[in-house]
Amino acid sequence: MYNICGFIYEVNYKRLISKFRYMEKSKEELDKEILLVAEKIKALRVKAGYTSYETFAFTNDINRVQYYRIEKGQNITLKTLIKVLKIHNLTLQEFFKDLE
Repeated sequence: MYNICGFIYEVNYKRLISKFRYMEKSKEELDKEILLVAEKIKALRVKAGYTSYETFAFTNDINRVQYYRIEKGQNITLKTLIKVLKIHNLTLQEFFKDLE
């Protein structure tokens, strides 16, 4: 009886560990994609002639701390993303089309 219970426990444990590793890999991939978006937003700012994120935020009526977080890849709302893209005269489609 103990051997069967031990075996079942071990199989379930291995499945759990396998599932956790899969989730971690997906999280890492997602983090990379988020950083690509953040880097592209920063590149748009620099291309527009702003060397400072603070100046860009102030000029475009965006909270300075919020904009800093955007460029660092922290979670933002779609509303904020669309606002930033409108400043650069871009649509969501244009922004994401060459992002890989």
